[in-house]
Amino acid sequence: MDDNYKQPVNGKKLKFRTNVVGSKKENNRWVLFITTLTFFLSSSLSIVSSVLLEDVSLFFSILIVFIIVFIGIVFDIIGIAVTAADESPFHAMASRKFYGAKQAIKLIRNANKVSSVCNDVVGDIFGVISGTSSAFIVVKITQSGSGVVSTVVGLCFTGFVASITIGGKAIGKTIAISNSNYIVYKVGVILKFLFGKFGFGNNDSKRK
Repeated sequence: MDDNYKQPVNGKKLKFRTNVVGSKKENNRWVLFITTLTFFLSSSLSIVSSVLLEDVSLFFSILIVFIIVFIGIVFDIIGIAVTAADESPFHAMASRKFYGAKQAIKLIRNANKVSSVCNDVVGDIFGVISGTSSAFIVVKITQSGSGVVSTVVGLCFTGFVASITIGGKAIGKTIAISNSNYIVYKVGVILKFLFGKFGFGNNDSKRK
């Protein structure tokens, strides 16, 4: 091994403290919930996207695919931002009654669950749906035209969607890490608005 790296004294093994992310029972319950949610959400969204793509023109079918890709990228950004954000500034904001600061703290404290929902559930599901929707559009293109041209156009469209998805997520990761606190705060503001609009999360006001 390189001499620049320090070795443990007396051959002792280095021990690292593990991060506590909840009890084993709670984690198992969360895994079961997220698996069930993914199954039903993926099935329902696949059916909805298939019905929409069948009943609209080729132009609107392509537009729907790009919307699906965009939603997947946005949730991917949120999931990464939550894991990269620093909780400390939000405590000062919450003490000064900043709108959405408490929701931002909750997001960061539940970063593992939020990132699972945003990256693994929503992000991956929309990634799969965009792929199947692209294949559906390729079939539409090949059926509407004839010969090699329509086949080439269909294949180019599939490659274009894949490149936008991967490129968008790559750019999104940079944006999420660079602006993690800002993104988490904005999501907290949106959640605060939605919870207030639909009457969720009013326990604090009732206690007062």
